Amino acid sequence: MSTLPMRLDRIKSGYTDGARQLATRAVRVLSESRVTPNQLTALGFGLNLVAAVLIYREDYIVAAAVFLIGSIIDILDGALARSRNQATTFGAFIDSTTDRISEGAVLCAAALVFASHDDTWPVIAVFVALVASFLVSYTRARAEALGLDGKAGFMGRAERVVLLAAILAASPWGALPYGIALLAVLASGTVVQRILSVRRQLAARERLSKELA
Repeated sequence: MSTLPMRLDRIKSGYTDGARQLATRAVRVLSESRVTPNQLTALGFGLNLVAAVLIYREDYIVAAAVFLIGSIIDILDGALARSRNQATTFGAFIDSTTDRISEGAVLCAAALVFASHDDTWPVIAVFVALVASFLVSYTRARAEALGLDGKAGFMGRAERVVLLAAILAASPWGALPYGIALLAVLASGTVVQRILSVRRQLAARERLSKELA
């Protein structure tokens, strides 16, 4: 009988493969246009900031659509750069940085909404979600800097985008605080998964080093 992690991995692989196929088709169209990767980065970043403003205004449905479109565009910029052989280390650095700013702006906008309604525990949930989301990205970067696989866990960047968009879409019916709390739990769990994964990989590396010595 399949375990829960195996089922989650299959779900993740299913929609990841589908998303990659759609992205490949979109990049083929974009590669024939005059649109540059930097323009896509700026557009995606700008749309995510607009989504944050819409969240603060509590226009959740529109915010969900704008955030999802902006995030999809933000994914396509790197793919377009690679397809044109224009990918650079600095471009990847800027892309990752704008991703963090966009995610932080959206979550901070939610915190401002909660604060305006004097809701304390959802503000705490936003804080946990924000720190955990940043740590998910940091642990991957740090693991890869050590020459290890840092992609363990279910709640990566793409998964957080999908979950946040779903939360925003359901927010007119009161889902925002509970959705943010769910995000906080899942992102925190992913951080733990990546820490344990790195520990296992380092232990395996140390054993191999001793065997070869």
